[in-house]
Amino acid sequence: MALDQSFVGRSYPPTAPYEVGREKIREFAEAIGDAHPAYTDPEAAGELGHPDVIAPPTFVFAITFKAAGEVVADPRLGLDYSRVVHGDQKFAYTRPVRAGDRLTVTSTIEAVKSMAGNDILDIRGEVRDEAGEHVVTAWTKLVARAADDAADDAAGKQGE
Repeated sequence: MALDQSFVGRSYPPTAPYEVGREKIREFAEAIGDAHPAYTDPEAAGELGHPDVIAPPTFVFAITFKAAGEVVADPRLGLDYSRVVHGDQKFAYTRPVRAGDRLTVTSTIEAVKSMAGNDILDIRGEVRDEAGEHVVTAWTKLVARAADDAADDAAGKQGE
């Protein structure tokens, strides 16, 4: 079943604030294998002009993807999450995420498309700090793979 096109442009309420901790940043940097000292050493971050350690650029994915969960869980949209794969991710930063930030995310559906029986959902997450200042925008593309019978139908039509 195709996703509801009328959802394009719909925004969801901002999330509760997420407080970014030094330890979470350190754990994330370690998990992705990035030993940049600005991620673990406040002095190194300070030498680069930051008031505290900063997070690797992809750190914010965990926050924005969780926020996109409200979109995904909206039963009126019609997304079958059991068929979803992550299609793409990109970020546009105003400034780095820093330890001590309290961030909220507002998710908006930017596009709903269907291709070869697959539904494609583009979600924009606007991340703001406690003062309401923009920190980063994250775009997430989710692809809900066609059900086997829909995929077979699409493949059959291509072969005609």
